Amino acid sequence: MIDKLDFLLALAREKHFGRAADSCGVTQPTLSAGVKQLEEQMGVLLVNRGSRFQGFTPEGERVLDWARRIVGDTRQMREEINALRFGLSGRLRIAAIPTALAMVAAITTPYREEHPHVHFTIYSRTSTDILDLLENFEIDAGITYLGNEPLGRVSTVPLYHERYQLLTSADAPLGNRDSVSWAEVARVPLCLLTPDMQNRRIIDRLLNVTGGDGRPMLESDSMILLFSHVRTGRWASVMPAKLVETLGLTDSVRAIPIVDPDAVQAIGLVAPAREPMTPLTAELVTQARRVAPTLEAMEARASQRIATPA
Repeated sequence: MIDKLDFLLALAREKHFGRAADSCGVTQPTLSAGVKQLEEQMGVLLVNRGSRFQGFTPEGERVLDWARRIVGDTRQMREEINALRFGLSGRLRIAAIPTALAMVAAITTPYREEHPHVHFTIYSRTSTDILDLLENFEIDAGITYLGNEPLGRVSTVPLYHERYQLLTSADAPLGNRDSVSWAEVARVPLCLLTPDMQNRRIIDRLLNVTGGDGRPMLESDSMILLFSHVRTGRWASVMPAKLVETLGLTDSVRAIPIVDPDAVQAIGLVAPAREPMTPLTAELVTQARRVAPTLEAMEARASQRIATPA
């Protein structure tokens, strides 16, 4: 039964029989037969079929909800038994929004020091993707915005508040300022994250309320690419203070606090709202709570520093 429910979850995730089979390590006929057997056991049609996958029936959606619970509980049971026998081990999968990636090491490093047999896989994803991945058991936890857009049914651990700085050339029109307003930033040609990123939607709202149109000269889903353009001294961007400090500045680029309004966004850990949590995830929550005051202090200190040319 569990393997057939896994097939159903894969189909919900991939929305394609062939890709779902590949993700489960089976052939497409094997996956299709497993789903068919599940339908026969349930006595209802679960999947709308044609020449390709056409979605789930209402009964299929309900079975999918149960599949998530049953498969999640089964994985949790196995992980807990292994932890009792061998201590914490296995792989912890974490997805983080791009602006929070610089903070992940503050959690994973002390975690690994206490539990050296745990391995980590870190993904850079949008806030929407993180919630979808959590729901489909493709990650164990995420780091994302907590208060800006709906999160759904998840457990949360506040970590820190994101504060913003304008990155611009020291010889640019605003380059000699100690602080700038969002209205002034709205008049600067910017390179920003793509619109599917929540950070971009936050910045767009802050720029639009000042009368700017918020349309950047360059868009990317990579903070590294944006930062590489800023470091040429010919581009400007808006980034969280700690990320700026982590990436580092050149002599020709300044990071200037943006005020009026002094906008902040809560960043935190999100995990499935399940009790009890899996041992790996429960320990991650413990580590997150432990380091949260340090993370908040790090971002606050970074936002108070004004980088000046050497």
